[in-house]
Amino acid sequence: MEARRVSLLRNGRSQALRIPKTFELPGTEATIMREGDRLVVEPVRRSTLLDYLTSKEPLDEDFPDIEDSPPRPVEL
Repeated sequence: MEARRVSLLRNGRSQALRIPKTFELPGTEATIMREGDRLVVEPVRRSTLLDYLTSKEPLDEDFPDIEDSPPRPVEL
């Protein structure tokens, strides 16, 4: 694991961390967790429609039959 010394800054009542370009995270949001004396910062990943759909239980119902009639003529 690559390690690098960075600057800690004060921003009002918060502490900020200057992240070097080589460690830049994608996006505009991140989550931060404390593990003992360590801080773990991870980018917030946008979930996709596929992620959402795979997290849902399958539907257990029958759908009614729908008559598939031909389209009506349209005057142009």
